[in-house]
Amino acid sequence: MLMPLHDDNPLRHIRFQYVTVAIIALNAVVFLYQAGLGPRDGQAFVFGFGAVPAVLFGKAQLPAHLAQIPAPLTLVTSMFLHGGIMHLLGNMLFLWVLGDNVEDALGHVRYVFFYLICGVLAALAHAGIDPASKVPMVGASGAISGVIGAYLVLHPKAPIKVLISYFVVWMPAYVVLGFWAGFQFVSAAMASGGAGGGVAWWAHIGGLVAGVALIFAMKKRDVKLLDPGTRFDAALHFEKRRRDPRRPWR
Repeated sequence: MLMPLHDDNPLRHIRFQYVTVAIIALNAVVFLYQAGLGPRDGQAFVFGFGAVPAVLFGKAQLPAHLAQIPAPLTLVTSMFLHGGIMHLLGNMLFLWVLGDNVEDALGHVRYVFFYLICGVLAALAHAGIDPASKVPMVGASGAISGVIGAYLVLHPKAPIKVLISYFVVWMPAYVVLGFWAGFQFVSAAMASGGAGGGVAWWAHIGGLVAGVALIFAMKKRDVKLLDPGTRFDAALHFEKRRRDPRRPWR
């Protein structure tokens, strides 16, 4: 699997990605709180604030001691919960690498709505595949899939540094993110009920499609799509590194 580490794609409309950092911080705080609850209370927390498809569609009800908020609100709260530290770190890494440029294209306020809408639509996509499921869905993956879709439309040729096994290489965004997208579709097709190995593949796909569609309507007027005038040049990045080995990969 390709793991993005950094992109060479400067901000053009904002000075700093305040919303992206705030989202990462909020996810971290919620995870720390969740981790400190203990097994029993932690499970209750996940059922109370995670999105349970059967509850969302009225096919089941949570016990009174587990129901914390109205079911529709769990479409939002679920995207700030995670199933483990690696789940959290993987999601936040993708968001850190890609989110700043999407925030740059949308502006801070619209980016908040974009992120939440993608997360909600992703959760509904997963729930719609198996509406009788009583397994709570948690994680920011659906919303971040929307960020991935938007980035792919905005900056398909942007250089991204990726980790492949033990190797670090530069690749254009359309290769890195295109591979990721293809992997989601193949995995969803192979998984029973759209979830395999505890992964809500159709939430990823739903978020991806939402991000691709929404960026057209929500981006700033002067933001151009598909990186016009930009080209990927791996040799250029290799030359930078070769000239100064102490220079961090950019």
